[in-house]
Amino acid sequence: MRRVSRIVGPINSLMRPASDRQRGDADALFDKMIRQAEAASGGTAAGDEAFLEEYRFLVRQVARVDSASALGWMGIVGDIRGRMTNRFRVRRLIAENPAILDEPIERPIVVTGMPRTATTLAHKILAWPEENRAPLMWELQATDRADVDEKVRRGRIKVATRSANFGHVFSPVLPQIHAMEPLSPEECVFALPHGRNWLVCFRMPGYRDWLSTHDFQPDYEYYKQVLQVLQYGTQRRRWVLKSPYHLEHLDVLLKVFPDAKIMWTHRDPNTVIGSWCSLMETGVALCNRTYDPHVIGKDWLEMLAQMVNAGRDMRTKLPRDRVVDVSYHQLTANPHEELPGIFKRLEMDWTARDEGNLETVLARPGMKRGHEYSLGHYGLDPDKVDAAFGDYARMVNSMR
Repeated sequence: MRRVSRIVGPINSLMRPASDRQRGDADALFDKMIRQAEAASGGTAAGDEAFLEEYRFLVRQVARVDSASALGWMGIVGDIRGRMTNRFRVRRLIAENPAILDEPIERPIVVTGMPRTATTLAHKILAWPEENRAPLMWELQATDRADVDEKVRRGRIKVATRSANFGHVFSPVLPQIHAMEPLSPEECVFALPHGRNWLVCFRMPGYRDWLSTHDFQPDYEYYKQVLQVLQYGTQRRRWVLKSPYHLEHLDVLLKVFPDAKIMWTHRDPNTVIGSWCSLMETGVALCNRTYDPHVIGKDWLEMLAQMVNAGRDMRTKLPRDRVVDVSYHQLTANPHEELPGIFKRLEMDWTARDEGNLETVLARPGMKRGHEYSLGHYGLDPDKVDAAFGDYARMVNSMR
């Protein structure tokens, strides 16, 4: 299976001198990124020094990845600059209208679980009812008030479309594995400043260690501000949020969103690991000149197990009705039978309209993804996976 297009090699060769110069002085590049973000957002970096130092650290870590390709480097620099621009814009909007911070984010539904466990299916279905709302990809990347000029809005959607197409152009298999659409609900990672999402393309042990001690509360508080900006001046609806990485931050999430309802999707980790590593290999192949599939397997087995174990530990401290458990196998095999009960546990009514919405979601391209993968290709086997997850697989299989 060809993971990257044939044009990637020549493009990397052409771009490498420029990327090498930037990586050689990451601090100078970052200072320039700050100025660019200020100019693009109309905001200011003043007062946001802690956030910027964390992102400066991230840029330095990426610059130290010897295997990084020019495309990979340019892609992550553009992503970080875009997030800085969005943050400066959000802070400017709040400074101009402090009433934004009075917007209540009430009873959000948070879809989480390991990746490849039907979280995307659940997210789209839960976001469809008129009384609910999920942040769209372009809204997370270019957050603004609902009354933003229509020409500006169209321009930002166009930029988000180019961003979504970046991977699709250079990897023919990526849309089959994980399609992204600017006008569709997307994951919270597009607005949360830090997380394991930065490890998708690059192996950065220093950043991974840093994450283990990072205080995520300011990240989630900022994410709440993003939602408040999007909600300001509009009809208040129930937010439907999604990210697999919420699993290991449920304690912080519930401090910021104390009445959130958690929907946790479950699937046998042996299947999840193989499927996820295949997706990760596509990202790694696109962003690196060389890589070792066994390292991908080792790293993500450790990280996904840490996420699940952290979530299970926090789960024991929560009221039983705070978390709605959903079996991947039952949801995907019998969605028409499973979803009415899930809606009820989430304090939602299942209607004929929702039945029709389900048919629409299921018919969309990409909802029945399939691709080949093998645990052995990543240096893994069922015994290693079971050892990492303990009795989790047994618990998941008991839900069938």
